[in-house]
Amino acid sequence: MTRPIYMDHSATTPVDPEVFNEMIPYFTDRFGNASSIHLYGQDARRAIDKARAQVAHLINAAPQEIIFTSGGTEADNQAIVSYMLANQNKGNHLITSAIEHHAVLETCEHLAKQGFELTVLPVTPEGMVEADVLQKALKPASRLVSIMHANNEVGTIQDIKELASISHAAGAVFHTDAVQSMGKLPIDVKAMGIDMLSASSHKIYGPKGVGCLFIRKGIRLPSLLHGGGQERKLRAGTENVPAIVGFGKACELAEQHMAERAEKLEKLAHRLREGILTTIPNTRLTGHPSQRLPGSVSVCFQFVEGESILLMLDSFGIMASSGSACTSGSLDPSHVLLALGLPHEIAHGSLRLTLGKDNTAEDVDKVLEVLPGIIATLRKMSPLCN
Repeated sequence: MTRPIYMDHSATTPVDPEVFNEMIPYFTDRFGNASSIHLYGQDARRAIDKARAQVAHLINAAPQEIIFTSGGTEADNQAIVSYMLANQNKGNHLITSAIEHHAVLETCEHLAKQGFELTVLPVTPEGMVEADVLQKALKPASRLVSIMHANNEVGTIQDIKELASISHAAGAVFHTDAVQSMGKLPIDVKAMGIDMLSASSHKIYGPKGVGCLFIRKGIRLPSLLHGGGQERKLRAGTENVPAIVGFGKACELAEQHMAERAEKLEKLAHRLREGILTTIPNTRLTGHPSQRLPGSVSVCFQFVEGESILLMLDSFGIMASSGSACTSGSLDPSHVLLALGLPHEIAHGSLRLTLGKDNTAEDVDKVLEVLPGIIATLRKMSPLCN
């Protein structure tokens, strides 16, 4: 049987064997609760402290500025909801962009229903948030700006340093959802002016169910979860020690291999993008042509529907996605593609291929071998083509 080809790394990644091996003892022999003061508890606490330092080092933060969460969604919620609730007496205006992950967009919309003022910034056809657009949206009541570092669907990378600087000049705190970029792109929270940053382990070959929120020293947040005093009283609940250990190891490996992986992935992605665009007519690249995540290929095919493409690719053992995995059950076109200005009928024909460290040139060639035929078959059946 032909080896399955996985090209959906923006949805999730396999756990790296080195990460898994690091985690194993904390399921069995070293199972202590990090809040216990005995030998096993102290061992668990040291393991969490080590992981916190590994995560912090990846983004040039201090270990005490890292709070472990259940993932990116919880981190986004804590950053946005907790900060706005804690500072609403100073102003009730928050700003985000039209292409954010639903973990940010729906959180901001939830606050808007509670009486907060929300501005959702438009983006360019390449998915960029323009500096002057943000500048015009800021006002004295603006307390928080949340703009993602790299988009999960089209891969566009924002100029976070510039956007953060503009936000700070207006007196607003700057948060970024870096779930797709941390461990794939260099991030220096100090140099980039980031006040809060959300990240997730399972996007960088770590386990699911764990992530983090970076909170710059001086930013005060109340807890979303109430109970124990874990995570400096910012996140109640017994720590998931094995997952935290795995997240830390994944960050350490990401830092070691970031440059070489990025170079490899961009070569493969360039080959895949060019192959698709030159062999399949009526196809367009979505996202920024150059400022995009390594390994990210996002395209739209006219006259076809994305789900049908995925099903036919799957029959060849090729796994991809159409937009975000979190909304794959929805029949609505991607809100990201609509924000880029694509009409519904084209946005419905989207395909996202995101490569990972184990993909090969042979994998790319296999996709380029079968995809033109798949699109041609679907177009023959499409009433839009006839």
